[in-house]
Amino acid sequence: MIEGQTANILVVDDEPDIGRIISTWLSRAGYSCADATTGEQALELLQSQEFQLVLSDIMMPGMSGIDLLASIKDLFPEVAVILVTGVDDRKTAIMTLELGAYGYVIKPFDRNEILINVANALERRRLTLLSQEYEHSLEREVREKTREVREREEEIVLRLISASGYRDDETGSHIRRIGLYSSVIAKDLGWNVESVTDMRLAAAMHDVGKIGILDSILLKPGKLTSEEFEVMKTHTTIGARLLGDSNIPLLRLAKEIALTHHEKWDGSGYPRGLSGSDIPESGRVVAIADVYDALIMNRVYRPAIPEPDALAMMASSRGKHFDPRMFDHFVSLLPEMRRIRQAVQDENRSEPRLT
Repeated sequence: MIEGQTANILVVDDEPDIGRIISTWLSRAGYSCADATTGEQALELLQSQEFQLVLSDIMMPGMSGIDLLASIKDLFPEVAVILVTGVDDRKTAIMTLELGAYGYVIKPFDRNEILINVANALERRRLTLLSQEYEHSLEREVREKTREVREREEEIVLRLISASGYRDDETGSHIRRIGLYSSVIAKDLGWNVESVTDMRLAAAMHDVGKIGILDSILLKPGKLTSEEFEVMKTHTTIGARLLGDSNIPLLRLAKEIALTHHEKWDGSGYPRGLSGSDIPESGRVVAIADVYDALIMNRVYRPAIPEPDALAMMASSRGKHFDPRMFDHFVSLLPEMRRIRQAVQDENRSEPRLT
């Protein structure tokens, strides 16, 4: 209701004479009134017209005033309700207030008692709606601030990745896909919305430690020697050091992923040889996403492997390299993984190239 507008009140009483008397009092006080003689009729009127308050008798044939109150609270939560009864029963009064009634009037009543209860109920309703609007405004403000913070975090992530020494378009596409793959898996595992969003950004930083690896090793077109591989393995600890100790949840998650995404379920991974559930869930998620993308896409050291062959290779490592339960989630999500791969590929095609 717009401030200053006359309140519309619905009076419900199975005794029409009483209902008309109450409506007359309210109309003379400046309110706009409508009458109903049953709860069912009252609900029909509420569906077709806008009311700010319902004043209803409790004892009515069919739907009682208490039943009507419950229906109004469910279907029309912004409508205030005052109940009227001929029985002075403290328990009933308490129950109606607990159910959400704005007032409780006992018969016989006089005009002033009705008008005072109506005025109080309407004022309480007005303040309640103002409070709700204020809360919604705060929620919108918090969401907006959260969005701004998230955008800043994402920009920081993208700049960090850009500065970390990635040298070709395919590696940039790789990190975008890993973030998207990992967030889809995390969501399917039941992570909350905020954590899933963090995963999308943090997983993209899984290889940030490669900034410390020489080009001669990082971009070598053939198989690495054992000595070179030992150097390559240090990108996990380098990445963890780069991300450091932070109070920002996103960076804490990124550090955890950078350090553990090459650990294996059977303990044969690196850098610490963790096994099973000792490997953080985030690292286990990114391990699957990273291997999947590495197998099915072209790399400097070998061409892409057809997806069926890649999946067969990964399945043979279920319970060895990969958390078996998590791998099963991944397999169920393959249609979404393919969609992501195609979307990133299309995105790259649409980007302008500098020559």
